[in-house]
Amino acid sequence: MTSKGIRCTAAAVALLLASCNLLTPLVFVGEHKKKISAEFDKLGHSRAAVLVWTDPATLFDYPHARFELATYIGEKLTVEMGQRNLATQLVDPRDVEDFIQKDIDAQIDPRAVGREFDADYVVYVEVFEFQIRDPEVPQFLRAKIQASVSVHDIHADADMPRRYELNPVTCVYPEGGPVVLDATNAPLIRRSAYQKFAEQVARKFYDYTVAL
Repeated sequence: MTSKGIRCTAAAVALLLASCNLLTPLVFVGEHKKKISAEFDKLGHSRAAVLVWTDPATLFDYPHARFELATYIGEKLTVEMGQRNLATQLVDPRDVEDFIQKDIDAQIDPRAVGREFDADYVVYVEVFEFQIRDPEVPQFLRAKIQASVSVHDIHADADMPRRYELNPVTCVYPEGGPVVLDATNAPLIRRSAYQKFAEQVARKFYDYTVAL
């Protein structure tokens, strides 16, 4: 090969390598996004209620925990479903709480709640672990909420499923470890834990992407 040919070949290789380098960041970014599909995709364009159950011990220490969790979940669902053009009409959590106060058995009967408010679906969240303080070191704060999540189809035909079990939720905040309790940070930790828990529950009903 002549010296001119060698120079042309080298230039072509250099151009190819440069092109690959320019493309690499785009490919790199694209490969590190993952789409997560909704676990239950029928909630959009429906009327739904959120029902939260907590044990008596939790309500003794945190009397409004049930209502507060339902409110955070409902607000997150309303915003996220609306942004995706899947607007869901949510029953006001205050109305659900008032109904439960009048009929205590309804707290474990999603179908009764659904019938009362003419809902298509009831999102039933059963909280089986709720803590704000670290159980081993009470002077430290570290919220933990664990719950099962199911959806009850109130108007399902007799030959169709009426209950859909979704994956359970575990929320820990702060993730990095406990923080020392003081006069101001307890409500902040609790509110942040509620927000994170509500997001994990709400995400079960719409598609979203995560960075890997």
